[in-house]
Amino acid sequence: MLRHFLKNIGPGPLVAAAFIGPGTVTLCTLVGVAFGFQLLWAIILSIGAAIVLQGMAVRIGIIGRKSIIGVIREEIELPWARNFVLILIFGAIMIGNTAYEAGNISGAALGLETLIGSFSFESSVLNLKLYPILIGLIAATLLWIGKYKILERSLIFLVVIMSLSFLVTAVATRPSLAQIFSGLFRFSTPESGLLSIIGLVGTTIVPYNLFLHTELVREKWSSKADLPFAIKDMLIALTLGGLISMSIIITAAGVEATTINNAADLALGLAPIFGEGAKYLLSIGLFAAGITSSITAPLAAAYVVCGCFGWSTDLTSRSFRRSWAIVILFGMLLASTGLKFILIIQFAQIANGILLPIIAAILLWIMNKASWLGKSKNNWYQNLFGFLIVIISLFLSVRTLGSVFQFF
Repeated sequence: MLRHFLKNIGPGPLVAAAFIGPGTVTLCTLVGVAFGFQLLWAIILSIGAAIVLQGMAVRIGIIGRKSIIGVIREEIELPWARNFVLILIFGAIMIGNTAYEAGNISGAALGLETLIGSFSFESSVLNLKLYPILIGLIAATLLWIGKYKILERSLIFLVVIMSLSFLVTAVATRPSLAQIFSGLFRFSTPESGLLSIIGLVGTTIVPYNLFLHTELVREKWSSKADLPFAIKDMLIALTLGGLISMSIIITAAGVEATTINNAADLALGLAPIFGEGAKYLLSIGLFAAGITSSITAPLAAAYVVCGCFGWSTDLTSRSFRRSWAIVILFGMLLASTGLKFILIIQFAQIANGILLPIIAAILLWIMNKASWLGKSKNNWYQNLFGFLIVIISLFLSVRTLGSVFQFF
């Protein structure tokens, strides 16, 4: 039974690895420091919304045997509307994932620096951090091998390490169970906590994860009969991702400090209170979160780019490798030199902010096409939840765009 269970695990942990990156780790750290246990309920809301959208993506991949890009190309009949959506998706994912890749690589490097110290090359004209280059090369090597099973097992191994690191660290802080349950079920919004709630939902519902999940289930399974395995795999993985996010919040809530700005600061803050072991565990978790996301972000970008141009999505094809290589290369450049291309990052936020409600609405539209999905189309309560998610994503989009345009 265990062997059969393990055989049907795969895409879910990869998707969890994609959204539990350094950005999520940092945000959960700041939420825990600022609000303690009060916003744990927002993680439940975030995971519930992710389950609805990712579930639609899974059904498209397994029942329809198509990618989301493929469905868009076939089902949107108006050329201008189809081209607008494809251009938006291409720009948001390719440029957005490049910006995110720099953050992923930097987060993994930060975990390494906390563990073993900094390592850089310095001269009169250049200060080059070497850990980001190493991490980028590791990600590129795993993707270059082009074997789905090797990639899947490598990421599952890293996700297990990440999960154990964050969960064990949270337990080590000996949190109050009463406060945890209060944070989970009280549904209160502290003063100035709305932006943090929006952030927690926004870092969990990631547009590129929807494209990635559809492609991965098509790689893993080939029959409609496999749908229950894919749904179970998704539920377990996203629940695990939610537990990881909660663990980080709980850990941060256990440290009385006001100078914590990221997970590396949190790891250093844990050492005097809970010992060096807690520091190393959290640093290992941060490294694993960064390196898993630095693999999944370029992978998702390659699937999307090749889909938009009608190129092969085979892992070993030249066009596929060229697509993910561009993302990793520029991500390494930004992370290793410390360059901050603020306009690129702002464009990524704008494009992804616009993209999320559009993709959520398209998914809901696709899932109601009986001619394509037959009896597997959405029922009334799935449509109700889907509609609510579209509204939430639209609200997130408006809030994200508003925060970005404040800089102009």
